[in-house]
Amino acid sequence: MLFFSLVLAHFIADFYLQTDDMVIEKRKNLWKHVSHHLFTTGFVLIGFWILSYNFENILKYLFIPLFGIVASHLILDWLKIILLDKLKMTNEENMKRLGYFVLDQVLHLVAILLACMFCFQFEIEGFIQQKGGLSFIESVLFFIIIVILTTTVSGHMIKILLGSLPNQLLTFEGKYSFKNERNEAEFKRRGKKGLSEEYHYTVFSKHDLSRGKLIGYIERLLVLLLTFYSAYPAIGFIVAAKSIARFKQMDDRDWAEYFLLGTLTSMFLGITFGILLKIVLT
Repeated sequence: MLFFSLVLAHFIADFYLQTDDMVIEKRKNLWKHVSHHLFTTGFVLIGFWILSYNFENILKYLFIPLFGIVASHLILDWLKIILLDKLKMTNEENMKRLGYFVLDQVLHLVAILLACMFCFQFEIEGFIQQKGGLSFIESVLFFIIIVILTTTVSGHMIKILLGSLPNQLLTFEGKYSFKNERNEAEFKRRGKKGLSEEYHYTVFSKHDLSRGKLIGYIERLLVLLLTFYSAYPAIGFIVAAKSIARFKQMDDRDWAEYFLLGTLTSMFLGITFGILLKIVLT
């Protein structure tokens, strides 16, 4: 239960208390970001120290794990900033960015796991093989963590993978050509040749970005639910409905490839977390 609570605290601090401006200027806002982890992790540890350990051994059950988790987070984030500055990756190297993001999150979770093992005698083997599976509270915490992974974390991963395309946040409406022919008689009267100009326009209409994010969240949650109940054929209807809604946009190859990459990644993550949820809770 403690491990799941600390993991949940980590995700809340990393993805809900950290603003977009803090992510962009992480070097300037690093201490503010770490303070969020100090608050959420400290809140969980203080609660367990009071309820489970009756104010005993404050050094072992509160200060050491709190310092270890927060300090490791600070060190990992600082190393990531230095590494990304040295590599100077271009906008096209999105797979590398995604790899570093996943590695960063895995290392943070490992730091939490090590703190639980050394300070609270948490045993992975015993946890996996425990009779009766997870308790009700542990199941609820694990479900919440999976929902966060499926929605917010997956959305961030997809955003990194797709990168920054010029019109990726716009809705493609179509291509139009206009031909502007000046009055030929007027040019002849002035002793000039006729002039013909042809213009090609790609027209986009803006939409609410939060609406697109919400659609992605609902899409992956539906895939998670259908995977949990082994209703895999129904996932095809989600893809079909999404494709029909974007039918006009498919005329543009760049948009079609962008759409396909985002959809396949979203489906993959939703199915993966659905399988994980099914394995742990059933």
